Amino acid sequence: MTRGFGRHYVAIPGPSVIPDRVLSAMHRPAPNIYSSVLEEMVYTVLSDLKRVAKTNGHVTIYIANGHGAWEASLTNVLSRGEKILVLNTGLFGAAWGDAASALGVEVETVNFGLQRDIDPNRVASILSQDIQCRIKAVLIVHVDTASSVRNNVADLAKKIRDIGHPALLMVDCIASLVCERFEMDAWGIDVMVAGSQKGLMTPPGLGFVFFNDRARERSLHAGLRTPYWDWSRRIDPEEFYMLFCGTAPTQHLFGLRESLDIILLEEGLENAWARHETLARAVWAALSKWNAIGRVSANIQDRSKRSHAVTTVKCDPSRGPRLREWIEENMEVTLGIGLGMATHEDPNAEGAFRMGHMGHVNAHMVLGALAAIETGMETVGMARGAGAIEAAAAALAEAKESNLATRTTLGAVEKPDALESTVSPRS
Repeated sequence: MTRGFGRHYVAIPGPSVIPDRVLSAMHRPAPNIYSSVLEEMVYTVLSDLKRVAKTNGHVTIYIANGHGAWEASLTNVLSRGEKILVLNTGLFGAAWGDAASALGVEVETVNFGLQRDIDPNRVASILSQDIQCRIKAVLIVHVDTASSVRNNVADLAKKIRDIGHPALLMVDCIASLVCERFEMDAWGIDVMVAGSQKGLMTPPGLGFVFFNDRARERSLHAGLRTPYWDWSRRIDPEEFYMLFCGTAPTQHLFGLRESLDIILLEEGLENAWARHETLARAVWAALSKWNAIGRVSANIQDRSKRSHAVTTVKCDPSRGPRLREWIEENMEVTLGIGLGMATHEDPNAEGAFRMGHMGHVNAHMVLGALAAIETGMETVGMARGAGAIEAAAAALAEAKESNLATRTTLGAVEKPDALESTVSPRS
């Protein structure tokens, strides 16, 4: 029987599914890059990016992926020979630290393993012993897509403030922005980096760096600044083209504008956070049933520390790779590979896969992906408990009832509770 017709669903943790409307917005002839229409549109994008990050600080757009955003953030606040503290809970914290090391920065890395979040008290202890304040910045990934852990960056920021250490707190929100609650100003985050290809539902190619005045002041003395990455040339440009240090990424910007309209004007940011949590809980409900028999489990045991954007699943290593292959070939669903999990001491980590539930994703897509996984398990002979799809459906139904109750109480679904941006169309 042929199963492979219809739209393929790439259920990996980014690039995420792109709305047709975003693709249509990008499908247009190249505009006049010197026209006021493009310029005015871009300034609305900058303003709305701040609303998404919950900040009245600054934001810059780079023609780059997340690795480019990492380098931009580092070069603007550090000098060669300075020291930073990297908190690693998967793969990407260490990779950000490697980028800093290649730039000549001294890197101290604290590894918390692949199955737990960071310990803010341990970080506070390290910083308290840094009497000379040699550590200039603390780097953390909000959601590491390798382990699927969600770190409590708000708690960490408070710990750093409480001990009075002057290090900048720099957060990677590449996998979490729009998918997880994040409040840059309220939490006291100095620098945040993000990318276009996950919660922002736009193709890869745009990197974002958000920063406050404290980080901007630090950048005045940063010896690693280079002409392209220098954010001071971009946030108050004399000419529009200097926002991008050259030609603007026009089609990406048109797509991002459409995506921001969907997030802020139609769904609402708070509702987007709630949707991602609901879909994640449906995935977890299925996993709980599968794990009753056999060797299928979430990598992060504590539900309160699991990402709402991606779930890393450990399973029988003798069947895990074949499961992914069969589902892709026969069910038109692509799951993410297990990144960095094979080195973990847990033998089931070698069969890991990752299911992304971020961005332009809804309930029937998640239920369909879970059913495809169930079918694959049956085909490859993977032992698992029964009732997984029913449990996921029940979790979604329960969330729907809760949402209806909230809507009845409030009278309507609330519009996004975003900060008023300090950006004027030409500021």
